[in-house]
Amino acid sequence: MASEHDYDFFVIGGGSGGVRAGRIAAQHGARVAVAEDDRYGGTCVIRGCVPKKMFVYASEWSSGFSDARAYGWDPGTPSFDWPTLVANKDAAIARLEGIYVHLLEKVDATVYRKRARLIDKHTVDLGDEQVTADKILIATGARPFLPEIPGIEHAITSNEAFDLPELPKRVVVVGGGYIALEFAHIFSGLGCEVTVIHRGHTVLRGFDTDVQHEVCVGLQHQRIGLRLETTVQSIEKTESGEYRTTLSTGKNLRTDVVMFATGRVPNTRNLGLEELGIETDDRGAILVNEYSKTSVDNVYAVGDCTPRENLTPVAIRDGHALADTLFGDDPRPVDHSCIPTAVFCQPPAATVGLTEKQARAEFAAVDIYKTRFRALQHSLPKRDEKVMMKLVVDGDTDRVLGAHVVGVEAAEIIQCVAIAVKMGATKKQFDSTIAIHPTTAEEIVTMRTKFER
Repeated sequence: MASEHDYDFFVIGGGSGGVRAGRIAAQHGARVAVAEDDRYGGTCVIRGCVPKKMFVYASEWSSGFSDARAYGWDPGTPSFDWPTLVANKDAAIARLEGIYVHLLEKVDATVYRKRARLIDKHTVDLGDEQVTADKILIATGARPFLPEIPGIEHAITSNEAFDLPELPKRVVVVGGGYIALEFAHIFSGLGCEVTVIHRGHTVLRGFDTDVQHEVCVGLQHQRIGLRLETTVQSIEKTESGEYRTTLSTGKNLRTDVVMFATGRVPNTRNLGLEELGIETDDRGAILVNEYSKTSVDNVYAVGDCTPRENLTPVAIRDGHALADTLFGDDPRPVDHSCIPTAVFCQPPAATVGLTEKQARAEFAAVDIYKTRFRALQHSLPKRDEKVMMKLVVDGDTDRVLGAHVVGVEAAEIIQCVAIAVKMGATKKQFDSTIAIHPTTAEEIVTMRTKFER
């Protein structure tokens, strides 16, 4: 696979998508280099999915201790230590970062800890040197968006939330997406007083309406304040060190931390894209075809720097497929339909396929199967928390178009259900599957009666 260039494949960005693409390309025999100017592992490993899930686990212990008494356990008086959580998280993340680097070095890929910028379609500037590559992949991810309002410099994002010097007593979380809601539940579970501010009329835009409703109910059960159709006008730091957040309603909130989770923007600035004529959308996301190729024939892009779903498994799948296409003699696009996803709030929500609204817009006849019940594990503690399960079915073909769960182990359930939905399973096939009893998941195959509003 020799060429006149220094490398066959140069990857800009050491996150999940870039590392996977580089590793698979090297296994196919390509001479590979990967450049990362921050920490290897990207958003997911360093300041995203992985540490967030660790914090979710930490926040769930508070209700776990409470439930334990109903099962005969006396946990005493539990106490929580924020510095211990942060330190243990840091150690775990450092280990994972080392694994990412090791995976590249194991296949003889060159690892650069430098910022990379495109000079031309084959040349990459690394600050103190320039190298050339036959093919180049941009996998630079995205970063949190902060609006331009007075006092925004006082706000934090998900990046900083993992490393606060101490646990705040009062937190305002701005946003209604999965990142905002997950952190709202994390802080609440750790004992903080939390208020969520969201400009929309409901949370989780794009999710099924029943999922939206159940998540709002979950916020109430967690005693998290929710102010919809409201925006933040300004943030002011007071003499006492707290923050005064002024809302569009005219009211003020006093808080210790103001966190914005109002979307993310692609990390595509100062990469040399404009000079090369690489097309982007109005957000700066790199436009690609089904094979992840940009408007420049040897430059590719995967992950959150593209307009595709900002999900780590999507970036990994796209990176792997690209490496197989370019160096493995296995050209294949990735099917981005029917992507399962989860929101790790309390209770968690997970979904795959079409919402009821989407299905009714596309299909002539739509059947809905829905149930709402208290999970067995919550019966002794007498928790008010409910599980909601919903199947969206094509009334003409009986094919299951979508599945939605809010409740215990929702993500674990949907991951398996997603296989059936992706394969085009019918409701009859769901019904013919024998349940595992007693489980929460058994309701997926025991819903028989069509839901009537």
